[in-house]
Amino acid sequence: MRSSLRRRFPLQARVLNPLLLAAGGLLAVGVFAPLMTLEKFLIFTNEVSLYSGLRDLWVDREWFLFILIGLFSILFPLLKLLLLAAAVNLPGDRHHGPLHWLEAIGKWSMLDVFVVALLVVSVKLRGMASVQVQYGSYAFAVAVLLTMLLSRWVQLLAGRVR
Repeated sequence: MRSSLRRRFPLQARVLNPLLLAAGGLLAVGVFAPLMTLEKFLIFTNEVSLYSGLRDLWVDREWFLFILIGLFSILFPLLKLLLLAAAVNLPGDRHHGPLHWLEAIGKWSMLDVFVVALLVVSVKLRGMASVQVQYGSYAFAVAVLLTMLLSRWVQLLAGRVR
């Protein structure tokens, strides 16, 4: 019987957990911090965060976009972090279940970055506004990339990737 990843790789588990917490913190910053500042006609400025964008979609009753962006930009990355934490910290061979689900949702991992990129491009194409990228975009991107790297690392440790 194989032991948990934590027992088999104690040093890696000690490094993985703080990195998972860092990715979670960066994800939170990426959700609530400004992603971009919009400037229209050199007079009006508006800072947009993922949270404020979702709130505006909810108020405007844009249900499809609200669900799409909420699902792929908040729920999937958060779920991925929780599954990684479970895979690293569950005792015995119980890490196989979270790893299975991690592989299933891993196929969607770049869609959250794509959604934010589409948002930036759509605003830039309007021609009447200039966009300045803010630190929330960087935090969100680093959280997604760090989660992807940690996912790969955990799968390698578990022997799930050849």
